[in-house]
Amino acid sequence: MHIIANDPVMDIFSGLDLKKIALLLDVDGTIVDIGPSPNEVHVSDTLLRSLARLHELSGGAIALVSGRRIGDLDRLFSPLALPSIGGHGAEMRINDGETFYWAKPLPIDLRRRLADAAGIGPGVVVEDKDYSLALHYRKTPQHAEQLRRHIAAARTAFSAEPTELLLGKAMFEVKRPGISKGESIRKLMAHPPFGGRTPVFIGDDITDESVFEVLPEIGGKGFSVSRYFPGLAGVFKDPAQVRSALDLLATNGRAGA
Repeated sequence: MHIIANDPVMDIFSGLDLKKIALLLDVDGTIVDIGPSPNEVHVSDTLLRSLARLHELSGGAIALVSGRRIGDLDRLFSPLALPSIGGHGAEMRINDGETFYWAKPLPIDLRRRLADAAGIGPGVVVEDKDYSLALHYRKTPQHAEQLRRHIAAARTAFSAEPTELLLGKAMFEVKRPGISKGESIRKLMAHPPFGGRTPVFIGDDITDESVFEVLPEIGGKGFSVSRYFPGLAGVFKDPAQVRSALDLLATNGRAGA
């Protein structure tokens, strides 16, 4: 485990009161390690047990906040089906299973045009999320600029369709504008059991900036992984340390009312 004596971020995080917080967790690069592709990531049994225990102790006030679709999150974290924000805020599911959709899928013709990028190189990975389409180039970083030009041409060809470009770790993603993780977290915090609690978010990437920006407005605390954002309560070294922190909180935490 990545627990170091007197590690400030571990001390701060382990002192959180599960009766009073809502725990909001980004997935890739935060609680699971970035894999060669979105389908090549590992969720350990230990992490599953920690999340299940935290869901129990917090009275259900824990949610995954991801660019992945909620259905993909359910498959990745099976048998858990936690409250979730998916598609960078395009969809949200709360504890009673009710799901809200904040955006329409991108047109299939636009997604097909973007997916043609797979022909640029064998290492380009296409991830079609309906609300968005991501092109991952971590296996072929030399194709980044070519992919950027391909995306610009596709968006120009469908200029009547409102889209925006989201940058991530070795990834370009074309998505619907006007949706974000931050705004969906604001909406999530209006629902029980999240309402009235302090939102505590852990993220790692520029795709999480919208959450860090909204946290001060809603009285939240932010933690990141391996990079600095303004106003953070702490920075974890890597996802392994985050998993250790979650395990520690699940082991020592007190049950919510």
